[in-house]
Amino acid sequence: MTWSIIARDASTGQFGIAVATRFFAVGARVPYVAAGFGAIATQALVNPYYGIDGLKLLRDGRSPREIIDTLIAGDGGHASRQLHVMDAAGRVASHTGQECVGWCGHLEGHGFSIAGNMLTGAQVLDDTAGAYAEHTALPFAQRLIAAMVAGEAAGGDKRGRQSAALVIYGEEEWSALDLRVDDHSDPLAELARLEQVSRAHWIHFRQFLPNRNNPAGTTDRDTIDAGIKASIAAGIADKR
Repeated sequence: MTWSIIARDASTGQFGIAVATRFFAVGARVPYVAAGFGAIATQALVNPYYGIDGLKLLRDGRSPREIIDTLIAGDGGHASRQLHVMDAAGRVASHTGQECVGWCGHLEGHGFSIAGNMLTGAQVLDDTAGAYAEHTALPFAQRLIAAMVAGEAAGGDKRGRQSAALVIYGEEEWSALDLRVDDHSDPLAELARLEQVSRAHWIHFRQFLPNRNNPAGTTDRDTIDAGIKASIAAGIADKR
């Protein structure tokens, strides 16, 4: 099941993963991101430890190829798994096990990686990649969603639709955006709606949360309210 895109935004350095499938709660098991180090998507007959252990290896400075080789070497079920990894240097590696259900495969591009299985065909990945490459003017989250929408228009998961997710990390260890649609008749449309809702308040508010440079964050509510108002007036949400 599933196809996903991992990408790094060249202008902000953010890592993002978008994923969709005909399965429940895909966002709970597929995407893993380590801020400043890279991102991993584990799918097909998903092995969550590919994400858990893979992030540790990313933090240790291992290359994506080394990470995949290490993970599948310790997993007797790797022939039924699919995995792709991107590190902070933009290097990408992928694994599609020989027992993954067709159509299955992966595609590596400049600044992004796409992989999928149980798809209607290779066009799903091709169109996902084409849309991501085309929509450079869009904010990162919208660009990732647009890519997935194009893949779905090309056929998507051959079983249908059920869940989708989008996760983005910047400099902090907590996510800049983490959206999940666990069970929906049109999950990518709902994901796009939630992303738009995030622009009404969350994107403006998150700048006041604690961070490593300012462990207390901002707690004065007047300052927060004024900052949110200024951020909205400046159209900050339309640029991120």
